[in-house]
Amino acid sequence: MVIGVPVSVFAAIAAVSVWMSSPSASALQVAERLVLTESLSVFIRTAESPRRDDRLDWSSDGCSAPVIESTGRSFDFTEACRRHDFGYRNIGKLENGRRWTAAMRSRVDEVFRRDMRAHCAKRTTVARVACRTWAEVYYRVVRAQGGP
Repeated sequence: MVIGVPVSVFAAIAAVSVWMSSPSASALQVAERLVLTESLSVFIRTAESPRRDDRLDWSSDGCSAPVIESTGRSFDFTEACRRHDFGYRNIGKLENGRRWTAAMRSRVDEVFRRDMRAHCAKRTTVARVACRTWAEVYYRVVRAQGGP
């Protein structure tokens, strides 16, 4: 235990950092791992790290939902939207988008849904119901509006 944080957390972050800085890992492999395999908290720590992979597009416009945006009274999907944007911007474009298929888009969207639901699970009982409803709305909008 280091300052209240289990040593295993530091070990996991170090392992991800080593893997991501490996010269043999392509930018696409790093992006896929950060979106499809790693936890949202590892993704956010990586995105905010000065040592993040500069081959990747880390930009995000938040949830870009008109009027509602990323937060509401019962939810804050900012981090989930940030990873979702990262998936679309990187997996969807790296190596000429060769891996961006309907199946891959569905996987990225499902991670988005999972991240939002995990956020909702941490809300109060009263807010949780509204949060889950908003999460499903956001998910259905990206499924209906995205491509391919």
